[in-house]
Amino acid sequence: MVNVTHHCRAALFLLATLSLVTGCGELRPPPRKSYAAYHTVRPGDTLYSVAWRYGYDYREVASWNRIGAPYRIYPGQRLLVVPTARSTLMEDRSIPTAPSTSSKLAATPVPATRPVPPAAATKPAPVAKPRPAITPRPTAKPALPKPIEKPAPRPHQNPVRWQWPTAGNVKRGFNNTASKKGINIAGRLGQPVYAASGGDVVYSGSGLVGYGNLVIIKHDDVFLSAYGHNRRLLVKEGEKVKPGQMIAEMGETAKDGALLHFEIRQEGKPVDPVRYLPKRNR
Repeated sequence: MVNVTHHCRAALFLLATLSLVTGCGELRPPPRKSYAAYHTVRPGDTLYSVAWRYGYDYREVASWNRIGAPYRIYPGQRLLVVPTARSTLMEDRSIPTAPSTSSKLAATPVPATRPVPPAAATKPAPVAKPRPAITPRPTAKPALPKPIEKPAPRPHQNPVRWQWPTAGNVKRGFNNTASKKGINIAGRLGQPVYAASGGDVVYSGSGLVGYGNLVIIKHDDVFLSAYGHNRRLLVKEGEKVKPGQMIAEMGETAKDGALLHFEIRQEGKPVDPVRYLPKRNR
């Protein structure tokens, strides 16, 4: 009989302990941790090509990484390329993890009980004096928050005048779900590729996978254009080009033959180049 009573008491004590631990939340799965995505700069990369690779405006990537004009980056430099990763990461680090109730109880020492002296036990408690009544002041009504106004679209003071970058028919039209968001213009190997408008060459190389030999031209703060799959590049990064200036020779791909892949991006977003190019007989 003694053993049965002892086992019952032990079981009740175990159940009470488990309920206390579960109530403290120690058995819940830990929250997910956010992670930041970075791009390690390689030789030949520019801020424009990195932003182009991940589909953002170059000014956004520059802002996330606190890079000012002329937006120079260096091999080995790590660039944040996910817009919300840094703010989420900072929030995770700024919120300390509160210790559980059970750990507080275990860590807090219990003070020893001191005997009360006889004088303190017989001394009457002091009588509190009544405080004068305080008349509450009238409070002003809280000001309602002003509605957040959406910024007006940025006016484009100097619209870019476009022209076709090469001769030939559009072999593949614009598709926003494709991996490369532009058009393919069919032609012959080595035919001239021209700047669709004047601007600054911000990238000239073959570092972007899937584009071959690529040229990116910045026309203003809003528009950039790209020319891919060239056989030979005729301009270098930092050069200024005029509208219609020859910048490359058309190359080819193993699948589609000789062609030029052409893209236009407006504030980092791909747009259909045919909407901007002048109409012509095809």
